[in-house]
Amino acid sequence: MSADRPTVLVTGAASGIGRSCLTRFAEGGWRTAAFDRRPVPHADVMTVGDVRVVADVDRAVAAAGAGLRAVVNAAGVWSEGPTDEVDEAEWDRVIDTNLKGTFFVCRAAIAPLRATGGGSIVNVSSDAGIQGNAGAAVYCASKGGVSVLTKALALELAPHTIRVNAVCPGDVETPMLAGQARDAGDPDAYLARLRSQYPAGAATRFVAPEEVAELVWFLCQPAARAITGALVSIDNGLSAGVV
Repeated sequence: MSADRPTVLVTGAASGIGRSCLTRFAEGGWRTAAFDRRPVPHADVMTVGDVRVVADVDRAVAAAGAGLRAVVNAAGVWSEGPTDEVDEAEWDRVIDTNLKGTFFVCRAAIAPLRATGGGSIVNVSSDAGIQGNAGAAVYCASKGGVSVLTKALALELAPHTIRVNAVCPGDVETPMLAGQARDAGDPDAYLARLRSQYPAGAATRFVAPEEVAELVWFLCQPAARAITGALVSIDNGLSAGVV
């Protein structure tokens, strides 16, 4: 393994968007550092831990070692249901995973990114980080926080040649989406309802995690050097407006 390969740290790397991002960077010749609650055997460096625990976050960033040039915050959880039924434990689970975890990974990564002369942070937000979704207030709060956090960090870190962007997917074909559909009781009806909200309606093909990974990859490349503070939608037009 070449010591001069740039390193990417990916959180939530065991499945879904995170796993696809880790694979894309490995294919691009990068050294990969994974952080997840489950082991990721194909990563060059693996840290098992929880993004909600700051000590685990700091340990994962330290384990990535020298040469850190990109960070992808893909760890996240979904939540939906009536707001008046949300308890404190659910609020803490979602906010601590999606927003607190993203914040503290970014915080820990600033020093090593500066040490390598700069780099890129890409946060995985959501269409729900741009607009509200009925019945998913806690999730929207967490992803809205990620979106504005991204803009604030882009301004703060620009003098250090650190770019910060967010990708905002719609529904993505991941285990999380499959779990949402299963928990709804009638998976086919649930997915049909989701498709009906898109401009293309029933013909909508949900986004593939590899498509999100390709966008993340681009945002970390020199060709994207002018892009920072952006919320980049990849959602089949879901957040464009009302049909």
